[in-house]
Amino acid sequence: MAQYFEVHPDNPQARLLKQAAQIIDKGGIAAIPTDSSYALVCRLDDKNAADQLRRIRQIDDKHHLTLLCRDLAELANYAKVDNHQYRMLKRATPGPYTFILEATKEVPRRLSHPSRRTVGLRVPEHGVAQALLEILGQPLIGTTLIAPGESEPMNDPQEIRERFEHQIQAVVDAGACPMEPTTVVDLSGPEPEVLRIGRGELAKLGL
Repeated sequence: MAQYFEVHPDNPQARLLKQAAQIIDKGGIAAIPTDSSYALVCRLDDKNAADQLRRIRQIDDKHHLTLLCRDLAELANYAKVDNHQYRMLKRATPGPYTFILEATKEVPRRLSHPSRRTVGLRVPEHGVAQALLEILGQPLIGTTLIAPGESEPMNDPQEIRERFEHQIQAVVDAGACPMEPTTVVDLSGPEPEVLRIGRGELAKLGL
């Protein structure tokens, strides 16, 4: 049964977020709000939770999971970033962008693309997501909360609870999210490649 935490979107109650963080820290999967939509998240170094997250979403190992980072400095610990890429990332973080980058050795191999050794990374611009990342002190593995067989992200925390209460361990309710996916840009090749246009504006990236 998923525990339910109702928090203020801009000034979340620290006591409730610490309880949610403890659940994640002990291997739980949580539904949390971000600046694009609700996401399913778990600890970076928890293989069982990551496998369960993939099963819930019904995605295989070729589907990029995303590392949610606190800031650009933390992101750079988990991805190889050159000066040009860094300048682009600096313009876009925090914000609704996901970047595909070459993973460093800090990223468990099972989380990167099996043939390309790339990983998705982003810095969310949402007070609740940022507060959770700060409490945990490390990135979270995340994926957009899209129910199997559906194409749109789920945005109603009560509905998320009813649908997944026996598969996840926590729901952090901060109200509705924008429900528009992140803009995804692959920076692992010689030139930036836009894989998906979403909420993040390309002009901000200089593309």
